[in-house]
Amino acid sequence: MSRIEATFAALKKQDRKALIPFVTAGFPYADITPDLMHGMAEAGADVIELGVPFSDPSADGPVIQKAGDRALAAGIGLTQVIAMVRSFRERNDTTPVVLMGYANPVERYDQKHGAGAFVRDASSAGVDGVLIVDYPPEECEDFAASLREHGMDLIFLLAPTSTDERMAQVARVATGYVYYVSLKGVTGAGTLDVGQVEAMLPRIRAHVSVPVGVGFGIRDAETARAISRAADAVVIGSKIIQLIDNEPHEKVVAVASNFIRTIRKALDA
Repeated sequence: MSRIEATFAALKKQDRKALIPFVTAGFPYADITPDLMHGMAEAGADVIELGVPFSDPSADGPVIQKAGDRALAAGIGLTQVIAMVRSFRERNDTTPVVLMGYANPVERYDQKHGAGAFVRDASSAGVDGVLIVDYPPEECEDFAASLREHGMDLIFLLAPTSTDERMAQVARVATGYVYYVSLKGVTGAGTLDVGQVEAMLPRIRAHVSVPVGVGFGIRDAETARAISRAADAVVIGSKIIQLIDNEPHEKVVAVASNFIRTIRKALDA
């Protein structure tokens, strides 16, 4: 059982929902990420999604794009992200960490370090799952198998436009959880329709046996709690990025942690 599977199993026994914050690695300061991850875990995060900065993201809205650009300018790439996870694992060996990003950095990493290097090095550092936005399920069964051999899960996105056929394709290879994108568009865009999410989740669960997390557009405790009534997990990214954007180094962890605490309290109420 992977660390992600174990976490969701424990939460289910407690009748609790998972809180999954997303932050861009190396933002807003190149050295802040391990401390930020610790702060969020201590504040109640169950899984941490760590964004791998990339120059040409297709799913990220302007807030996360800007964060990625700043991280890239600070010299943060996949090698540094893996090192951040390794540093985090020196003090925390329980909170699952998912790398979220795009195919190009992963494939470039293998070109530089040898075939299979990404999976090997991510596993060695303590990564638990990988979400590659532009890896369709029908083209990455070998990648999924390699991840499973190293104890990691491959996580996929589903959207309001996903067909039953696409959900079935995802179900064949997805482990850990699936991430339902609650809006048509990019991260941080639009207004979340809770009723639409509640109507979509039974369709997804008819195909997918792993837990379902919901993200894109969740910005506050009230919305998070409403979504958690139907979902197994709540994912929050853009709002956290906005909150820490202009904070001085010494306040970043506290600001993010305090926000996570309010969401955790709402989910557990």
